[in-house]
Amino acid sequence: MKQESDRHHPEYYTDPNNSIGYLARILFRSFSRLLERGTMVHNVSSGQWRFLRQLWLEDGITQRELSERVGMREPTTVVALKSLEKAGFVIRKKTPVDRRKTFVYLTPHAKKLELILAPMNAEIHEIATRGMSDEEVASLQSLMQRVIGNLVDESPELAASWDAKV
Repeated sequence: MKQESDRHHPEYYTDPNNSIGYLARILFRSFSRLLERGTMVHNVSSGQWRFLRQLWLEDGITQRELSERVGMREPTTVVALKSLEKAGFVIRKKTPVDRRKTFVYLTPHAKKLELILAPMNAEIHEIATRGMSDEEVASLQSLMQRVIGNLVDESPELAASWDAKV
């Protein structure tokens, strides 16, 4: 007979340090703050970073695709894109073929920023994984992906954004 561990009892989660969600949130906020310290020198907020990062992977996608890849609702994406456009990082274009779709393109300035900002991201990863072996980092990534995969099974909205990233 399998015995359940204490982590399955609700009392266990009264301590936030036992909550994967809480720890992931603290990790995300800490990572974002440290990254933003470097990106803001180039007038790129952590919110803008998320969109630029996806566009560096594939430029010229629709607003809807970008929204899904970043994992945000479309109205939030529209607001972010207005900010990115005002900052000179993106341009949005409709095509004569389908006026309902708006495509998002990086400006030459934003394309150049990738070469400056990507190394900052790598540096933050180095700081975050300091003292870990390559195997431990790979294990951490794998475990985090499994947790996300488990949660994706429960949420169609999360599944759409996760599928776009894999």
